[in-house]
Order: sequence, then C-alpha cells, then structure tokens
Amino acid sequence: MNIKLVAIIQCEKAKNRCSGYACSDSFYKKINSFSEYNNKTQYLSFTCGGCNGKGVGPKISNLVRRMPKLADIKKNEIAVHLSSCITFDNRHSDRCPNVDFMKSIINKAGIETIIEGSYISKKAQIKRELGTYKKHEVNNESRNK
Repeated sequence: MNIKLVAIIQCEKAKNRCSGYACSDSFYKKINSFSEYNNKTQYLSFTCGGCNGKGVGPKISNLVRRMPKLADIKKNEIAVHLSSCITFDNRHSDRCPNVDFMKSIINKAGIETIIEGSYISKKAQIKRELGTYKKHEVNNESRNK
C-alpha cells in the first residue's frame, strides 16, 4: 500500500467529549485499522463538521487541493479513516446514519481509500459480541484498490 497520509475524520458530537487520543495512539502504534501503514505515513485528524456530515466536503476538497503543493502527496496516496465513533455503535452513540453520504463526498473528491474504523475499544467489542451494541458489517473494499 502506497499511502503517505492518513486522515481520520471524527464525529463532531463525540469530539466534544473525546480527545481523540485512542485513535491517534492506535495510529502511532500501528494497531487496529492502522496496522498496514509504515512509520513514514503522516497523520492528521479533523471532524465531520456536525450532523449530516456535509462539512466533510470542504475539508476533503481543501486537503486534496493543498497536499500536492505542501507535502507532495497525491489524492491516491491519502487514506481516509472514518473513526470508530462514526462507524460503530459505542458509548458515544449509535453508528452515524450519514456514513454512506460522507463516503460518497470523499469519493467525489477523488479519494478511493476509505476505511471504516480507527481505534477498537475492547469493552465496546465485548458489548457488540453480547448484543448490547449493534454489529455492523464494515465495507472496506476500497482499501484493496
């Protein structure tokens, strides 16, 4: 995989009560959904912009437009992770109903590698297995492009 930049999009509402440390830590330790990246891969995070996720559009467009100039990173070298607070039921909330909408906005900007998930909480995983939280099938097909 030739990914030079990982962008994690976090839920605006969850970010009001979550520092994002666990997602960042997972990236730096190369665990959970970040295990395939190397130590040269850069990282940044931002929020979806709030409910309906439409705020993703301008941020992704800015990223795609600026990265070739600022860091010689092309859009096919960017992976976007929709954080676990967006893609899975968890203590913050249910799965965001706008996941597919946000993915379409990201694809429209020319980014093909979109990953659902970031940090995987062991407690939340147990609650998914017990049925306390809903389980969702994650479609990360674009990762293999």
